[in-house]
Amino acid sequence: MKIIVVGAGLGGLSAAALLAKDGHEVTILEKNSQPGGRARVYTDKGYTFDMGPSWYLMPDVFEKFFKEFDAMPSDYYKLMRLEPAYRIFYNDGTTVDVSSDFEKNVKLFDSFEPEGGEKLKRYLEQAGKHYNLAMDELIYREYNSLLDLVSGKLITEGLRMPLFGSIHGLVSKEFSNPKSQRILEYSIGFIGGSPQNTPALYYIMNHVDLDLGVWYPMGGIGKIVEAFVKLAEKNGVKIIYDAEVNKIEFKGKKAIKAVTSQDSYEADLFIINADYAYAETNLIDEKYVSYDEKYWENRTLAPSAMVAYVGINNKLPQLAHHNIYLAEDWEKGFDSIFNAKTPSWPESPSYYVNVTSRTDESLAPNGGESLFILVPLAVGLEDDEESKEKFYNKIMKHLEGVVGEPLLGREVTKRIFCVSDFKKDYNAYKGTALGLSHTLTQTAIFRPSHKSKKADNLYYTGHYNHPGIGMPMVVISSQIIADSIKKKMGN
Repeated sequence: MKIIVVGAGLGGLSAAALLAKDGHEVTILEKNSQPGGRARVYTDKGYTFDMGPSWYLMPDVFEKFFKEFDAMPSDYYKLMRLEPAYRIFYNDGTTVDVSSDFEKNVKLFDSFEPEGGEKLKRYLEQAGKHYNLAMDELIYREYNSLLDLVSGKLITEGLRMPLFGSIHGLVSKEFSNPKSQRILEYSIGFIGGSPQNTPALYYIMNHVDLDLGVWYPMGGIGKIVEAFVKLAEKNGVKIIYDAEVNKIEFKGKKAIKAVTSQDSYEADLFIINADYAYAETNLIDEKYVSYDEKYWENRTLAPSAMVAYVGINNKLPQLAHHNIYLAEDWEKGFDSIFNAKTPSWPESPSYYVNVTSRTDESLAPNGGESLFILVPLAVGLEDDEESKEKFYNKIMKHLEGVVGEPLLGREVTKRIFCVSDFKKDYNAYKGTALGLSHTLTQTAIFRPSHKSKKADNLYYTGHYNHPGIGMPMVVISSQIIADSIKKKMGN
């Protein structure tokens, strides 16, 4: 069968590789000049930056994916477990390291509140059980109706899971100190939510980073993209770059052709890894649209962001590989992102700094550092060069205070990527960096379907679908699709 995949993000690459392995003739049409989607790589003046994802979590998911090809991640890249896993800078001036050593984290939580360590042990033990249950019974499943949420184990054990309420409600019930709470609530940022709007079930993310660990592929996240490209091409996938799809043509209930400005490509089946909302509202005629503009307008979108890729000419031992600054008014920051009627630049935001060169010196010239600075922003924010530069300077001045030395003026290279860039480079709906947030009504069956509701041979993969946001989830999305197509072909 001839298959066209639109988009060479991790979702498109993984789907293409899996389907090519099953004997299909697969071609990927990629808008940009390199693969990876948001996981692209940017280099300038000897500095290398991962442009999007920067946390390697859930190594079990990658192992399961590579096993489909009788391979292991270690066949393609070398993983290191980070120590510390990440460093947190609180607004009161205190700094703590969240460790890869569990006993160190127990002592850390003991320093925050009475019996904090014992509370953490009980909390993570339960989170680990529910993570395993979710992976076995919820995550690797296709959802077509509410009945698909029902299984034997879920009936007997699922009722013990915290299905309702918010992450903040669950964490604040177990832990009294705001510092403890914020460590456990910050991980919700990985899936584009706030502690107030994300269901308590997602506390399993604490098991992900505190038990399974925070890892790093030497050479950067781009090495994962390289590995997926090699797997795809090894199985016969053809990737065509600078080939933005402008339209999907249909005949009857079937998609028949993907049209670019240079050419058109006929196929028996189509998989879209481009932005789901953009594809539905721009690439497909209205009669074949599963979710109209009104649907997308009523969704809760994950944040956009300002990301600054900055190469400086000095070392910063004050920073770890992953660094998180938590502002004083934590709740106000989330409120400005999710509930503001008019998007605006935040006054005193929390932000994240990734310094890959702390772990991998090959990513910066001798004596320098590669900084990736991310500040979450509300979607739909109007940005221009002047406003981006002003906000960048504000964040850098604050970071100077955090590290205790000047940074502005030491930039050897600087690139600011913001809301309008997410729209331009990825056709991201309203400039979202991550897609749909994981609210209760946007989880599992309530996320957009993998299969078109109107066309027999059109599928979607990526962070909009179940299971959702993040590199591991996108890979699982493609595994679900590949299994679904295999079953359909078998029938």
